[in-house]
Amino acid sequence: MDSSQIISQILTALWWLVPAAIIISIFQSAWLKGVLGEALVKVASRISLPRRIYHPIHNVTLPALDGTTQIDHIFVSRFGIFVVETKNMKGWIFGDKNQAQWTQKVFKKSFKFQNPLRQNYKHTKALEAALDVPAEAIRSVIVFVGEGTFKTPMPPNVTRGGGYISYIKSFREPILSEVQVLAAVTQIESGRLVPSRETHRNHVQHLNSLSREAKEKRQDAKS
Repeated sequence: MDSSQIISQILTALWWLVPAAIIISIFQSAWLKGVLGEALVKVASRISLPRRIYHPIHNVTLPALDGTTQIDHIFVSRFGIFVVETKNMKGWIFGDKNQAQWTQKVFKKSFKFQNPLRQNYKHTKALEAALDVPAEAIRSVIVFVGEGTFKTPMPPNVTRGGGYISYIKSFREPILSEVQVLAAVTQIESGRLVPSRETHRNHVQHLNSLSREAKEKRQDAKS
């Protein structure tokens, strides 16, 4: 058997490594983690938040002053309009509501990420501009799914797992009429951009552009 035959047999035996590596990389990607996290929240809400009371609207992209903003989940009810931002993260999570960035620690490695409360603030303001409801009726909620553990005290609206459901249900005083609820649902549905790959791609490109601009500003400040 010559060397070319040996190499051919080795390649034939190991052909599955390439698709396996691709599959592993997809499962470890931030994109898939985000999709899975949003799916978990959607399923939990379907089970625990009655639709006759809490009207769910998922994956909403709205126009904003600087482009677009994308909201994971909105639940419209007489007790408020809950704007839910989902984070699928593992490790230890450190943060304070006033900090611009929070920290994720996985074993000995630490990673910075934007304070999700600040991220969701933009979402709530975009929704406020689109609706005819009092600003206090729009409530920000953060839910971490996955294996993450909070290592610092968190505000009540920053939750883990199904804790966001308990937080939403803790509001029992009606502040919107049924007419306002139905009007808000209609305004959100009519004002959102059409859910599509193109809408998502354009939004991601917008986020990447903002990230580049922020990086350039930081570099200019250092020079």
